[in-house]
Amino acid sequence: MDNTKEIVIVGGGITGLSAAYYLQKEIREQGLPFKVKLVEASSQLGGKISTLKKDGFTIERGPDSFLSKKTPAVKLAEEVGLDDQLVRNGTGQAYILVNNKLHKIPRGSHMGIPTKARPFLFSNLFSFKGKMRAGFDFVLPKGKKVQDQSLGGFFRHRFGNEVVENVIDPLLSGIYSGDIDNMSLMATYPNFYRIQQEHKSLIKGLQKTLPKRSGSKKKKTGVFYAFQDGFESLVKHVEMKLDKDMVDLNVAVDHVEKKDHGYHLLLSNGEVYKADAVIMTTPHFTLPKVFSQFDFFQEFADVPATSVANVAMAFDQSAIKRDIDGTGFVVSRNSDYRITACTWTHKKWPHTTPEGSALLRCYVGRPNDQEVVDLSDEEIQEIVLNDLNKTMNITEAPKFSVITRWKNARPQYTVGHNERVEKVRGKMADVLPGVYLAGSSFEGVGVPDCIEQGEKAVGYVLDFLNEK
Repeated sequence: MDNTKEIVIVGGGITGLSAAYYLQKEIREQGLPFKVKLVEASSQLGGKISTLKKDGFTIERGPDSFLSKKTPAVKLAEEVGLDDQLVRNGTGQAYILVNNKLHKIPRGSHMGIPTKARPFLFSNLFSFKGKMRAGFDFVLPKGKKVQDQSLGGFFRHRFGNEVVENVIDPLLSGIYSGDIDNMSLMATYPNFYRIQQEHKSLIKGLQKTLPKRSGSKKKKTGVFYAFQDGFESLVKHVEMKLDKDMVDLNVAVDHVEKKDHGYHLLLSNGEVYKADAVIMTTPHFTLPKVFSQFDFFQEFADVPATSVANVAMAFDQSAIKRDIDGTGFVVSRNSDYRITACTWTHKKWPHTTPEGSALLRCYVGRPNDQEVVDLSDEEIQEIVLNDLNKTMNITEAPKFSVITRWKNARPQYTVGHNERVEKVRGKMADVLPGVYLAGSSFEGVGVPDCIEQGEKAVGYVLDFLNEK
């Protein structure tokens, strides 16, 4: 009698890939009678991680880096033998574009929150009135204990509108491509709530809790990691570690049916996979259809997801007449720009760009400007160049441009997000034992967050199957 347990991972982005890798590792090390199948609807693994090599340039169509302190990504790179390919970013000044001018991000700010008085007081980013209003943070009582609130509302109460809209909003909302006034504080930056509850003043709390910088004058090291050969090298190295027959590409899961013993997964090619456990790493909005007989997944039906376009443009350095000493800028929502950010990739990541060339990477697709993503490549390039030439003098057309649209790719962690996810997971534990959710729709959108969720899901599956 065959006692082998079947595990199916749905979705081959970095979450599903990480789950597959760590499952295979545990099965081998523990000698477990489990088989794993990963099903991916597209023609390749990696999800939003996609690297293009062109004319000596390394162009990231999706994520280009991750915070070096986020250990799950570093750990996975080490596991697959890529740790020697990790490259730290070139350090340099970052800017915020407000009222058609580039302003240096004040020294000593943490995600836009001032922790040093002098750079903040002498910054041209704020009016005298705005600076005075930000000082209320020192005297305001801590906020009431609440289950959740909007990120924008929380910071507006502490610092006023000017600091929020000129600094905090462009720095924090860009990660999620979301509206700071709709984003959930507890699902995105719960540490700020905890600091405020403990210290009353966010500024004082950050001064006490942030690691103290060394007084040494040694050159600063970058806080981000990229991969020398492109982010997609991580995907390729993980994929090479997987058993050859584990992955099915170009196959979608249309439906998951609960049976007396386990689950049947109905595939787009007409086949049916049987599973004792399932890890779902697909976007939240796919779940109501895949699990159509379970109405509690409707909790996710109205959760928004925004679209963005990533615009990479290559130039000769001589084409940029007004160069800026820095690595990039983010754009205040008060500016009449359609780009939301621009990275001077050739300065932040010198390994991506041939000598004598420049590589700029911009984004379009604010929550209130979603139609821009559907414009033609020519129209998007014209919009981006027009915006860039408000601060830079670019005298030539790009040697080439690469425009990548990510439709409905940014799940929005709106107020109440954690409660919605926990409610669905609670129902699943009762009704769909052995089925687990992981991925950017749930507990973090960054690559390290997704890797961590994949590894956590492996633990849940092993505990579940070992108890059966």
